[in-house]
Amino acid sequence: MAKSPKYYVVWQGHNPGIYTSWSECEAQIKGFEKAIYKSFKTLSEAQAAAQADPAKYIGKSGNNSAPTTTTDQTRPRRTVNMPASPDVLRHIEHEAIAVDAACSKNPGPMEYRGVYLRTGKEIFHFGPIKGTNNIGEFLAIVHALALLEKKGLKMTIYSDSVNAMSWVRRKHCKTTLQRTPQNAQLFELIDRAERWLKTHPVNCPILKWETQEWGEIPADFGRK
Repeated sequence: MAKSPKYYVVWQGHNPGIYTSWSECEAQIKGFEKAIYKSFKTLSEAQAAAQADPAKYIGKSGNNSAPTTTTDQTRPRRTVNMPASPDVLRHIEHEAIAVDAACSKNPGPMEYRGVYLRTGKEIFHFGPIKGTNNIGEFLAIVHALALLEKKGLKMTIYSDSVNAMSWVRRKHCKTTLQRTPQNAQLFELIDRAERWLKTHPVNCPILKWETQEWGEIPADFGRK
């Protein structure tokens, strides 16, 4: 099936305007400091955006539609993976967040994070907290959804966890981990995530990251 066309608005670049292919858009932003651009699904959306303040579409905190948020203050920001390769970006959505979790033992110290797919920049990080890998994957997706809604953005979210994606669809974290006084903080997070899912529409596509085809997800912690 042929991919639907996209329209790229360049607000700040060598020649601002609307472009109908990524290669044309890339030519306008490559080497241009602080370029601002974004893709749209329809020409009418792109035309309206081109006449508007780009902050309405990308937020005030950064370029290229990359949302930002503070990381967990208990740990410093880490160096993350490189952004997805150009070969991968030709097959997937550019303006997207990739999420992943890591857990030492299961259950054990768990953390999760999200990165902006085009650049590999970490945009949120939480943990460590005692939990399981599947719970971390679930919380990471919901964290990304809540962040995008707060920023007024709509992006694809990529996860390599089928379980977590299923739990999000069901609006329920179907973990076998037993609730105890020792993991009360973790279950408070789960309860909050489930409440969010039940009271907010999920407007962003949540897609499976195909690890065998594309390599490790850019949010991977590199502990395999």
